Amino acid sequence: MLGELKGVPRSHVYRLIRSGQVRVNSGRTSPSYRLKAGDRVRVPPVGTRSPREVAAAPDRLDWLGERIVHEDARILVLDKPAGLAVHGGSSVGLGVIEALRLLRPEARDLELAHRLDRGTSGVLLLAKRRSALRVLHELLREGKVDKRYLTLVKGRWPDGTTEIDAPLVTRRVGGEARVKVDEAGKDARSTFRVLDRFGKKATLLEVSIDTGRTHQIRAHAAHVGCPVAGDERYGDKDFNEYLQTFGLTRMFLHAHSLSFDWPDTGEPFNASAPLPDDLKAVLTAFEARRA
Repeated sequence: MLGELKGVPRSHVYRLIRSGQVRVNSGRTSPSYRLKAGDRVRVPPVGTRSPREVAAAPDRLDWLGERIVHEDARILVLDKPAGLAVHGGSSVGLGVIEALRLLRPEARDLELAHRLDRGTSGVLLLAKRRSALRVLHELLREGKVDKRYLTLVKGRWPDGTTEIDAPLVTRRVGGEARVKVDEAGKDARSTFRVLDRFGKKATLLEVSIDTGRTHQIRAHAAHVGCPVAGDERYGDKDFNEYLQTFGLTRMFLHAHSLSFDWPDTGEPFNASAPLPDDLKAVLTAFEARRA
């Protein structure tokens, strides 16, 4: 299929398959399925222009280049802004990966090592070589990448550190992914640590995740009755409106840091991104009202 869709980003082809837009014998399929003689394949209309041919020019993406917090021969780390999708699509002309390929045309194998939700800001790891991508994927699968997030949630979270080990299942509702705790789901583990409290209204937390399931932090927080502030999918509508009076205009979830050891050398790597100014301003407003 990739050979027939020359010029279409591999990531976009995989997304078409995963979302069910590519049908084999009138049913959904997976990227790993190998076609057999006689299979009937339906492929939706797909533009074949390369991302390098889209209207956005590299000199208009300098602002994104300024958000690169680390780059070497193997990897690139971006402080992703909230509101920017990691992939382009029908409703998103240009995502992180397409934009960075425009900025780094010499990095022909540039790929995302993991993903962040569109509404989440912070540290995003990309591989510049296929060999590095394989290593990073293995580290992620084995839980050897320490990923930490900062989030503000509704209510008073219990004191200390809370570990949530609750499997998650993803279902499509109206074309959107909906995730909830379900014994039939995939293993998912998150650790929440209290950093600050704002009375009984809200709690600032640091979260580390041992697994990287879709919407994991958001689903786990909602499951225990303390949804992430500003989360329109799993959150509390009244709480979100209350937070708007403090200046919150998006989801309060930020990928603060990640770290791991390179298996070949044992050399430690870590990268971090400070809490963005818009989220700092929300905490400052809370502090002022608390005083």
